[in-house]
Amino acid sequence: MKILRNLLILLFSLSLATPGFSFLHSKGAKIVDSNGNEVFLKGLGLGGWLVPEGYMLHIPGYGSPSAIRRKIQALIGTEAAEEFFSRYRANYVNRKDIEKIASWGFNSIRLPFNYRLLSPEDQPGVFLESGFQLLDRVVQWCKENHLYLILDMHCAPGGQNKDNISDSDGKEARLWTDPANQDRTVEIWTKIAERYADEEWIGGYDLLNEPVLPAGFPNTRLRAFYMRLSQAIRKVDPNHLLFIEGNWYATDFRDLTPPFDTNMAYSFHKYWKPVTQESIQSYLKIRNNYRVPLWLGESGENSNPWFHETVSLMEKNDIGWCWWTYKKVASITSPYSAPLKPAYQRILKYWQGQAP
Repeated sequence: MKILRNLLILLFSLSLATPGFSFLHSKGAKIVDSNGNEVFLKGLGLGGWLVPEGYMLHIPGYGSPSAIRRKIQALIGTEAAEEFFSRYRANYVNRKDIEKIASWGFNSIRLPFNYRLLSPEDQPGVFLESGFQLLDRVVQWCKENHLYLILDMHCAPGGQNKDNISDSDGKEARLWTDPANQDRTVEIWTKIAERYADEEWIGGYDLLNEPVLPAGFPNTRLRAFYMRLSQAIRKVDPNHLLFIEGNWYATDFRDLTPPFDTNMAYSFHKYWKPVTQESIQSYLKIRNNYRVPLWLGESGENSNPWFHETVSLMEKNDIGWCWWTYKKVASITSPYSAPLKPAYQRILKYWQGQAP
């Protein structure tokens, strides 16, 4: 129980203690409201909350959500681990965090989620009301604070890439090699769209975070799956904007044009590369050729000068942006940084093999 207490110290440090709307849609190359007024998205991603990542928490090893869960289960047992993660979700982000983001002048939030939040692994057709109720709460907090909420499937069944960020097994992006995983992804997005079809404070659906197709798979496979997803969603939800990310971590849009839905935007990600007009020229060409909006759905993890230059470049080119990420532990690259408490440091040293 002492170990659990030390883990809970992390939770308390993560908790931030501080005291006529319409659907967004695409109109030509802009994102607008129902009156045709352009909405320039300026947002923060809530990474690390519903999709814990090892580097954000300083946890060594393959830092996927499932790997982190197994580490904690091995440390304190399954029952205590469930208590930990319940408190983790309650503390990492709450209403006060959303209020703080709004007070800083942002107008949108991108919410990464793991499909397991909404549907148990290996149980097609089964859905978790507790997960949907959590999303409901976030929608309500955003509504109270006039923030658009963009739902981001960060971890699709099987993994849309083979990295820890998609909660894959680290060997293969099985979303693309197992048709059953594609069926489940369609099933889950359809359920989401059914539930939130009339929710105006949801700014859109980010269908897949940073897909990476296996070697030998052409981008046409990605396009075909996006088309299948969009068609399924449109049967139950004609309202919401669809954000479409390119292959290779949202950078490669070959064969994803022309647009295949009348209410969509292309979302690219940008990390570490030079901040030049040339670096985004291929995306601007898509916008100019097809009159479809662009959105920088994820960027960050760099220096303050790089941040400033990137935002300036986006705003110069009329591209909305969303920063990654709002909160981490002991970091200078996020707006909010939770302290690394001594008790939690002891656990980290144990995991690193530096303590008994």
